[in-house]
Amino acid sequence: MEFRCRLASPNGEIVEGVYVADNELRLRHEFEEKGLYVLALHPKGSIAGLSFRLPQRHSVPTREFLVFNQELATLLKAGMPLVQSLDLLRRRVESPAFRSVLDDVHERVRSGTSLSDAFGAHADLFPRVYMASLLAGERSGSLDAVLRRYVEYTKIIATVKRKTISALVYPVILVTLALVLVAIIVLKVVPAFSDFYDSFGAQLPFATRLILRVSNILREQFVFILLALVAAVVAFVVWVKRPGQQARLDHLLLKLPVLGPIAAKFGTSQMARTLATLLSGGLPLVNALDIASQSIGNQFLASQLDIVSTRVREGESFAAALEARRVFPDVAVKMAEVGESTGALQDMLNTVADFYDEEISTNMERFVTLVEPVLLVFMGIVIAGLLLALYMPLFQLSSVLGQ
Repeated sequence: MEFRCRLASPNGEIVEGVYVADNELRLRHEFEEKGLYVLALHPKGSIAGLSFRLPQRHSVPTREFLVFNQELATLLKAGMPLVQSLDLLRRRVESPAFRSVLDDVHERVRSGTSLSDAFGAHADLFPRVYMASLLAGERSGSLDAVLRRYVEYTKIIATVKRKTISALVYPVILVTLALVLVAIIVLKVVPAFSDFYDSFGAQLPFATRLILRVSNILREQFVFILLALVAAVVAFVVWVKRPGQQARLDHLLLKLPVLGPIAAKFGTSQMARTLATLLSGGLPLVNALDIASQSIGNQFLASQLDIVSTRVREGESFAAALEARRVFPDVAVKMAEVGESTGALQDMLNTVADFYDEEISTNMERFVTLVEPVLLVFMGIVIAGLLLALYMPLFQLSSVLGQ
């Protein structure tokens, strides 16, 4: 990228020009190394610092990020210095956004900045669990081991999410096909029967008249109904984004008959595995709780874990604080209590996470096994009811003609 810069030298001379660099941070770092003071720095093509380019949200590919950390842990374990390891790995990265970040991280580490602080300059691109793992690894002197544990942690969480989503794909496809089929019948088939029945002028059965009426309303008010649905979706999204509303929605999710317990177990598994990963790196329990609360997808459980963190900071035991909230499963609370009393909290938390990962997989299989036949039967009843209501006048007409 090209940047228009206004610089000041140590002797007070003002210099203006256009410079090329991968990103703004690296260019500022180069000027600082040369002893120049940056008075103004804007992308070329902008006026008064206002760029007319569309904003771009850079993201780091998850797979490439995990491969980088795995290779970095291997190089560090083999005894290669951190700066050389970063220099070697950044050249092999394919993602331009990630390469730009690693270039800046390498420059910062080479200048004496710690790895956690170097990645902290790009904290919006990386999970907070990762930042805390780096800090814990640096403090304990076992950065390679912490990085390997983080990679394993991320892989397990991703596997559980993937299995959960895969289990829900088939029911979603069934529901979608059912809605499409019903829409075709109501919007296309029913109007053809309506014109046919109008030619007879006979009294139609109630079910037939009801379906014809619904079909007419949907066709006549289609644009209005579509706009109303879009407005409802937008209003719901705006409501969810308001402070505290996502937690309320997640709380309602936990109360659902079948999916609620599964969501609670998934949140507990996330909490337990995150805590175990951070504690294994040497991070204090209170700090680990603060970070774990931000790694839980369910905002209600995250808010409850924040309260647990506050009570632990005040001197209460972790298990007692969990039990007082009455939102986490009893098994997790009891195992946390055993872990605290035996000094093996990290191992017990890993056991809790493994236990609930298996529970989630089993419960999702049961859920799908139950939902699939129910959906098929429901689809059959709805479609059969529609067709029966449409053909009922024909049956009556044929009986009249037969007489």
